[in-house]
Amino acid sequence: MRPYSRKASVLWLGSRQRGKGTVSTPSAALRKAPYSAGSDGKRRGTSPAELMAAAHAGSFSMTLAHELGEAGFRPRQIDATSTVTMENNAAGWTLTQIHLDVVATVPKVAECDFVDAALRAKANCPVSRALNPNISMNAKLSRSL
Repeated sequence: MRPYSRKASVLWLGSRQRGKGTVSTPSAALRKAPYSAGSDGKRRGTSPAELMAAAHAGSFSMTLAHELGEAGFRPRQIDATSTVTMENNAAGWTLTQIHLDVVATVPKVAECDFVDAALRAKANCPVSRALNPNISMNAKLSRSL
């Protein structure tokens, strides 16, 4: 597969604390979506931490599907949630922790094979490797079809 690039653009107005902006992507998945610092839960719109969590959950899900496929399994559904923790430390706002919660429905897979695939996905996910924080994970295999 050849290398590729993707873009996102932000228009920001004002200070970090009181400012606001919009984020847009060429795919129109985000079109002037409200955007703010994210530490104030009262504001509408997304934030850098929320966008990183979304990117991580999406990338991890695709990587887990790939790892399961490489092991000979065909996942029916993967539900992944990435929770990003931001802390204001001496260096400023820092992403310090990511926790993944994963529940997957994968026919004919043993629990140990699923957990191995989930651990490989956590290690091989491009977003995990790019962020490289402390990433914890709960991975559950769902037997419901």
